[in-house]
Amino acid sequence: MGFILDGLETEDYDRQYSDRELLLRILSYFRPYSRQMWLVAVMITLNSLAGTASPILIARAIDIVAENQTTMALLLLSGGVSLLGASAWFFNYIRQYFSAKVVGNVVLQLREDVFKATIRHDLSFYDEHPSGKIVSRVTSDTQDFSDVVSLTLNLLSQVLLVGILSAWLFSINVGLTLVLLGMTPVAVGIALGFRRLARRVTQHARRVTAKINAQIQESVSGIVVAKSFRQETAVYETFAANNRQGYQVGLRRGLTLVSIFPLLGLASGLGTAVLIYTGGLATRADSMFGGVLAITPGEWYLYMQAVGFYWWPMMNIASFWSQFQDGLSAAERVFALIDAEPKVCQVAQKPVGRLNGRIQFRNVRFSYNNQEIVLPNFNLDIQAGETIALVGHTGAGKSSIARLITRFYEFQDGQILVDGQDIRTLDLQEYRLQIGLVPQEPFLFSGTVRENIRYGRPGASDEEIERAVRRISHGDWLETLPNGLDTDVGERGSALSMGQRQLVALARVLLKDPAIFVLDEATASIDPFTEAQIQEGLDEIMRERTAVIIAHRLSTVKNADRIIVMSKGQIIEEGTHATLMAQGGHYAELYNTYFRHQSLEYIEAFGTKADD
Repeated sequence: MGFILDGLETEDYDRQYSDRELLLRILSYFRPYSRQMWLVAVMITLNSLAGTASPILIARAIDIVAENQTTMALLLLSGGVSLLGASAWFFNYIRQYFSAKVVGNVVLQLREDVFKATIRHDLSFYDEHPSGKIVSRVTSDTQDFSDVVSLTLNLLSQVLLVGILSAWLFSINVGLTLVLLGMTPVAVGIALGFRRLARRVTQHARRVTAKINAQIQESVSGIVVAKSFRQETAVYETFAANNRQGYQVGLRRGLTLVSIFPLLGLASGLGTAVLIYTGGLATRADSMFGGVLAITPGEWYLYMQAVGFYWWPMMNIASFWSQFQDGLSAAERVFALIDAEPKVCQVAQKPVGRLNGRIQFRNVRFSYNNQEIVLPNFNLDIQAGETIALVGHTGAGKSSIARLITRFYEFQDGQILVDGQDIRTLDLQEYRLQIGLVPQEPFLFSGTVRENIRYGRPGASDEEIERAVRRISHGDWLETLPNGLDTDVGERGSALSMGQRQLVALARVLLKDPAIFVLDEATASIDPFTEAQIQEGLDEIMRERTAVIIAHRLSTVKNADRIIVMSKGQIIEEGTHATLMAQGGHYAELYNTYFRHQSLEYIEAFGTKADD
């Protein structure tokens, strides 16, 4: 059985909740709708009364018709049954209408809460957990949570029905009813025995669903790579393996949940057999039960008819906890995501005005996974308005510095000061309004170029967007777009080239007008004309702002006020391009390896050799 559950481990933020904790948490979502729920409860009561009264009326009418077989009696009987049926339909309609409305509102609120909690997390959370699994909790598990409510409302209806039927059975024969009630704990005990098993198999089913969702999302996102390497078959085989695992887990869950009803049916059948035997003896005056449980043959028949109505809702009540685990496991996964604590935690919420932009790293120690130290003891002082270029081999710690400045990750020790204030004491939302970030691969949302630029400042007018665009190469780059600012960018910006995406991202930052600019330059090759436009946009953004750039272009490195050369999380050299080249150290080596081929001298020399 172990192979069925391979790869279905819990997430590190998962936690175990008791049934009581989950129920109290669920009830808290329904508290604002208490009036509607009371109305639903009244409708359930009236519907149960109408549903129970129908067989009682038929049973009583049979005796009347047996004594007085008149047309009027039959008409009254038919009319009464019809009226009860119509009333039951009306009460059920009102109940279903309001319960559906309340459930819809609760699921709406729950999804808002879980999505708000999801976007509150820092980037390390998304590094550790596949987005498909997170999406599964936000969508599938919240929807399954609504089944808990429907199941609970049905339970209330069944409880009322059992109560009314029990009263009716007592009115027929007290002794036999006591015998019946004495057997019901057996059914309840069987159902409760399935409770833990039901919770476990439903949790496994939800984990495998999340796993499949994650793999599908990854496959679709990386379909270009899969096709370029002719790996469609491998992708499909991975999906097929996960799908087969989902089938096995789903089958196990289904068999577990449905097996409760045959067992309860067996218990109810044995109980009915006992009542038939006991009741049959009670109809005989010479029987040992004749005096205590004395009943007439007609009453015995009527009683057994009532028992038939009694067992079905009783079985539903007994099986409730086993079925309820399906919804509780969904609620548990949702609440675990809501309750997961972000690793980036602010110790205060100081208001942030317009920043000057001085940034100081003091003995900062940082690790992504608490194992490999990326920045062991990092110190750096960036003056307000200064442009620094971070250079170094892959893994030197350049991107980590940018991520710490933007407060995407939590550092483990030391201090980061912005304008002399600890970055952990600032209001995070206000602070990030002062940060302009352009990642190595700029992300564009589906929509137009205009909408993506406005993302930098949602309240900006079309005129302000136009001015921001014109500040980058006078807006000439828009002429390469078929519909200018109204050009659709496609999914993730796929309709634009990498250079065009960078220009849109730069315009977005200009519109935001941040005090601190962070740029991770793209390494993808772009044409010289677009690169010139991008460089002009960078010059505009960096003017009178603090700029931290992970440099991949020679033009950016040369124009920086200071170049920071990094290796293994430490600064090994710093200075201007000229001074560092004169030193002939690590930067000179990097220049000859990565930047020299971008220089005009190299291009002219290469062209001369080609002509020869």
